[in-house]
Amino acid sequence: MSKLNVLIFGATGYIGNQLVKLLISHKNINIKYLCGNSSVGKKISYYEPKLKNKKLPRIIKFKKKYLKEVDVIFTALPNGEAQKISNLLLKNNTLIDLSADFRLKKANNYLKWYKIKHLSPINIKNSIYALPEIKKKNIKKSKIISCPGCYPTSILLPLIPLLKKGLISTKNIIIDSKSGYSGAGRGVHKKYAKKNLYESLSAYGVAYHRHNSEIQQELDLYSYQVVNFSFTPHLSPMFRGILSTIYVDLKKNKNINKIVSTLRTFYKKEKFIKIFKKNSLLSTNEVINTNNCYISVCNTKFKNKIIILSAIDNLIKGGAGQAIQNMNIKFNFNESKGLT
Repeated sequence: MSKLNVLIFGATGYIGNQLVKLLISHKNINIKYLCGNSSVGKKISYYEPKLKNKKLPRIIKFKKKYLKEVDVIFTALPNGEAQKISNLLLKNNTLIDLSADFRLKKANNYLKWYKIKHLSPINIKNSIYALPEIKKKNIKKSKIISCPGCYPTSILLPLIPLLKKGLISTKNIIIDSKSGYSGAGRGVHKKYAKKNLYESLSAYGVAYHRHNSEIQQELDLYSYQVVNFSFTPHLSPMFRGILSTIYVDLKKNKNINKIVSTLRTFYKKEKFIKIFKKNSLLSTNEVINTNNCYISVCNTKFKNKIIILSAIDNLIKGGAGQAIQNMNIKFNFNESKGLT
């Protein structure tokens, strides 16, 4: 079988590094180009020593002409940059974007949350918010594949099936998420230099974190009404991983057993989703370096309330792994190819 030629733009960040590390073991992929800006001329091993003995191209400046030679473009760039690339795409190109550029279905919402005017509103219509376990059928048809944010991935996977089936209340959902500091990018070390990043837990973006926008969009879509929720993210003194703790009210005459059985039925064919027996306690350590999402549902002292735990690796299931999973779906590869 011939290989797909791939270009990775933004290969030196944590997500970009993870993409390279996963794709070099994917037997249907040839990494044709690694592109960057400030990193031009360097080897990728400068940023990730584990790649030192791998045959990989040096990092070069992106040029439009490279699009003629590749099938897939992965963009792991700051918000606003993938929009520019989308306007250059050729007929044979598929863009898989890990920024927020095509996550929101309304350009005005993008301006509201990201304070940038969208440069390619027409391409929003050609894109898909690609949570693979939820949007699988439509991913195959899409030219622009927008990968969800890391926090939303951990939140939407447990909540969408329950809202879709009308098992939980759409009122007063409380979401408390804790992430490893890699989720804030390489610049986090300077930004939190005076806050003891490696031994401190820090709340940030309270009430107004940008991921609120895509969480709201998708929860409303699958519940067929406006969902009332509060989301608070935290940076934890660990490199990678996300644990989301979600507090919800049950609808009348529903119980924890129904919740667990619904999640198991919904995800029974999904390799990367594991639903634990009720009241299981989860940790990020169980999902590190995997494309898995682990979900547990716990009782509370109130009969009409439950707590949902959801754990992922933010760099893989919340980033590079999910992007590759989407690529596998798009091109009819085994969905788990190149992933663990």
